[in-house]
Amino acid sequence: MSVSGSEHLRRLRAEISEVDPSEVAQLIGEGVTVIDVRESEELASGRLPGAIHVPRGYLEQRIDGVVPDRSQRVILYCAAGNRSVFAANTLQRDLGYEHVESMTGGITLWKDRGYEVEVPRSFTPEQRERYSRHLLVPEVGIDGQQKLLDARVLLLGAGGLGSPTALYLAAAGVGTLGIVDDDVVDLSNLQRQVIHSTSRIGVSKVDSAAEVINDLNPDVEVVKYRTRLDASNIMEIIEGWDIIVDGVDNFPTRYLLNDATVRLKIPVVSAAILGFEGQLSVFKPYEGPCYRCLFRQPPPAELAPSCGANGVLGVLPGTMGLLQATEVIKLIIGAGDPLIGRLLMYDALAAEVTELKVRRDPECPICSREPDEISDEELGVFPDYEAFCAAAG
Repeated sequence: MSVSGSEHLRRLRAEISEVDPSEVAQLIGEGVTVIDVRESEELASGRLPGAIHVPRGYLEQRIDGVVPDRSQRVILYCAAGNRSVFAANTLQRDLGYEHVESMTGGITLWKDRGYEVEVPRSFTPEQRERYSRHLLVPEVGIDGQQKLLDARVLLLGAGGLGSPTALYLAAAGVGTLGIVDDDVVDLSNLQRQVIHSTSRIGVSKVDSAAEVINDLNPDVEVVKYRTRLDASNIMEIIEGWDIIVDGVDNFPTRYLLNDATVRLKIPVVSAAILGFEGQLSVFKPYEGPCYRCLFRQPPPAELAPSCGANGVLGVLPGTMGLLQATEVIKLIIGAGDPLIGRLLMYDALAAEVTELKVRRDPECPICSREPDEISDEELGVFPDYEAFCAAAG
């Protein structure tokens, strides 16, 4: 560092509050935001537990998304405690943050004191190249990509909605994808079910989808369930998954899925399509309404539409499936505002999107009760949905 640079740093140190690593160690997990301002390649040596990585060069562009409240206490650190002083000055003087501090000695002193260090999982050179565009996105970055690789997402159906969702979740690096489908590829599927091909007509859809996913991204493990989801197997199949993508095409399964996921507290990203119209919502148990809050009872048989009977525009499942994939990724990385408590409706003919607010029903027969209020005798016991409502094909 030049003489002038050293003098500038000395003056800044007189203006910026510095905090000792011993105090930071006590503050972790207490509502203080700790930010690592080092470069990405420096993270391999470890970082403070729970620290958020925002390189100094991107601080001005990204800090609002990390710490929107300018009165929040923020502690910055780097390798030796110099860059974090400059970064703290930027936040305090230029961006109006009220309570910014730099950790003395950086992570070097932190390690010398023997405090805990998180060593992030290292990416292979191939992974760094494959996910390079994700790593550049502030809301994803290294942490978000690790979350994606660790995530377990179950797709119900490898058809019109499941096809684009599976392709883009696999491309994004979702580490484990489960697929439930008992059907085989048919020629009539290929107008919209883009994960399949003419050469695989007659092949089971789970095998066809798995072949494409494995070729697209070898990081992804595919768990295949060549079966029809029903009351006898739903609890066993869906338990242990982080998120479920609802691409089913009939009302019995949709209501069954709702009741089971509320009891297991598994969020569902649900979409439906018909003709030129689609709808999408996220049902996250006890944080928003469930499917029964929106549709208490299934429609009578004569009013239950189906794509098989009424048709669907081939590109529409692609549109809605990509929106489903987007909502799944948002839930995994914890970014943005998922469609919880909101129903998005898309009219392809008019190119219009309408959004409706949906509230939890205090008298909902399912989510008005906490899971622990349901007895062991009730858990996993479902009504006969096939007799209760009309399958929509």
